[in-house]
Amino acid sequence: MAATVSFTIDPADGPRPVSLAYERSGSGEPLLLLHGIGHHRQAWDPVLRILAAERDVIAVDLPGFGASPALPEGVPYATDSVARVLAAFCAELGVGRPHVAGNSLGGLLALEMGRVGLVRSVTALSPAGFWTEPERRYAFAVLRAMRGGALALPVTTIERLSRSAAGRTTLTSTIYSRPARRSPDAVLAETMALRGATGFHETLAVGRGSAFTHDVPGLPVTVAWGSHDRLLLRRQGVRAKHTIPGARLVRLPGCGHVPMHDDPALVARVVLDTSR
Repeated sequence: MAATVSFTIDPADGPRPVSLAYERSGSGEPLLLLHGIGHHRQAWDPVLRILAAERDVIAVDLPGFGASPALPEGVPYATDSVARVLAAFCAELGVGRPHVAGNSLGGLLALEMGRVGLVRSVTALSPAGFWTEPERRYAFAVLRAMRGGALALPVTTIERLSRSAAGRTTLTSTIYSRPARRSPDAVLAETMALRGATGFHETLAVGRGSAFTHDVPGLPVTVAWGSHDRLLLRRQGVRAKHTIPGARLVRLPGCGHVPMHDDPALVARVVLDTSR
């Protein structure tokens, strides 16, 4: 069931209220799911039922994305700051040290939560932060173009495009290897989420310095990369393995940047294997 929880964080300059939207289902050990920049928690919908058969699954809209409002003024969107917000969110739900799986920005946040000991295991799907500077500039240019297109297109045009396979490919081929298979409603919803993402600019701004350079010792870590990822190229997975020597590096054949939609069964198996 979808819900919203409000809680207080305590940065250096005083307490701030934060609200996050989330959906929770299933039973078992807790598993927190984190989406990418400009997306929303529904990115995980194709794998929710499989995961919920074995886990207490919590899919959250990150601050400033989906149905979650922006962070309060003065609270940065930096990786370590958002990781602390997510830890406070879990505490408010009565969840201590969940497993975590994240995609893109969510993968970077998952690794940061693992680095500082906030979680039991980490599954990072095409995580941000392992790019060279030219690769980062390319990815950010693509993301800005996607956001600009979502803002520029009239809603009626987005609705029309989402109803055809060619239109869905136009809207989402950057992040999926099989965009025509996406449902019209899902493509419309995620394009509107990108259009309304109040945290997009601030997240991208701090992302210029968001290289991940730390090991994540002492817990299971899997880094998985789609073979058809057009946004964060799969060679970045090799860099991730060098940075985190104990991580398991998994190839996701035929998958794009958001692999949960391209091969739900494979992604669910990778997440569950890591959290076991």
